[in-house]
Amino acid sequence: MAKAREIDGLRADLPFADAAAATVAVRAEELFEHAAGVLDITDIERVHDMRVATRRLRAVLEIYAPCFPRELFKPVLAEVKALADALGARRDPDVLLDRLAGLEDVLPKAARPGLEAFAAPAREEQARGNDVLEAALAEAERANLRARLAALAASATEPRVDAGVEAAPDGDGTERARADAIATAGAAPAEASSADGAPA
Repeated sequence: MAKAREIDGLRADLPFADAAAATVAVRAEELFEHAAGVLDITDIERVHDMRVATRRLRAVLEIYAPCFPRELFKPVLAEVKALADALGARRDPDVLLDRLAGLEDVLPKAARPGLEAFAAPAREEQARGNDVLEAALAEAERANLRARLAALAASATEPRVDAGVEAAPDGDGTERARADAIATAGAAPAEASSADGAPA
């Protein structure tokens, strides 16, 4: 499995929106880096790596969802999920065929017809899964998903601190919004201090 790339500059005191922008941008690029050769059924690890990349991207999109405009975020997240499903349609028969190939090496020759009885429908499922994946990749390209993910990352802003307070756009919005929220709710600063903590 391909190792996740480090996010340059990501640290605990980074503003949440900056962490969102950096993390989503890197995880999106990783996804498309794994697309090369992913339809090659002789190298099943490519599908695995791209599928893992979709899971990582989906996770960070969901973590940082409050930073993004809903009208941009929702369709992009749905398209990432659809791509993950298409990768899953290819991955499942890949794994089965790989395990059957491993059994072929250890079982007696007389058992091979039985293995083939399992392998033949799995190969058909793999071919169908590859067609599904090819269509999903074509749709991602047609919809310009890569550029839209980059635009989504660039759109990150500090999220609302509570339901009635918008962060100000002048650079110190998080602190001002937090102060307003504390005053409105009557909370002590210590109680609200975790509002801008960014996940690692």
